[in-house]
Amino acid sequence: MFPSLCTIRTFFNYKNIRGLQTSIIRTSDQLFVHRDSEVDNPSIPFEFNEANKKRIEALLKIYPEGHKRGAMIPLLDLAQRQHGWLPISAMHKVAEILNIPRMRVYEVATFYTMFNRRPMGKYHVQICTCTPCWLRDSDSIVEAVTKATNCKVGEMSADKLFTVSEVECLGACANAPMFQVNDDYYVCLF
Repeated sequence: MFPSLCTIRTFFNYKNIRGLQTSIIRTSDQLFVHRDSEVDNPSIPFEFNEANKKRIEALLKIYPEGHKRGAMIPLLDLAQRQHGWLPISAMHKVAEILNIPRMRVYEVATFYTMFNRRPMGKYHVQICTCTPCWLRDSDSIVEAVTKATNCKVGEMSADKLFTVSEVECLGACANAPMFQVNDDYYVCLF
């Protein structure tokens, strides 16, 4: 039998529950929660350049009427490649083009790790630390890359050349360990 609500309230006094909720909010900032900043806020305008506008027209022609939202990932990718990372104003532009609620774009942009929601270095080094790579000593790869780039995992180097990330499977498990620099894969590192 489940305890009554009174028993639960007695066990967890209100102050402790509020503390727990406060800590959850604090840690959620690490989970792709948007906070306006000088470089990322809705008042910073974002427009696709002319070349990308032509690409968008071509992409949208691929999708039948009523299914244009299927172009969301390619449009987000175009925005990120144009800007270097994916600001909230670019996400708003994608929502406007596809005529969908902004929340639908936020859901996709924050779910997929391929979208970078903060400024990145010129070279984004993504090191796979999933089980096959870890078994083949990806930890030493992380150590070597952070030392060579003078950049901690999850941060951008002071010279803005490198951003180092630990990522889940990049799909080259048979060739572990591996890492990715921008769009290029480097496999069989040992």
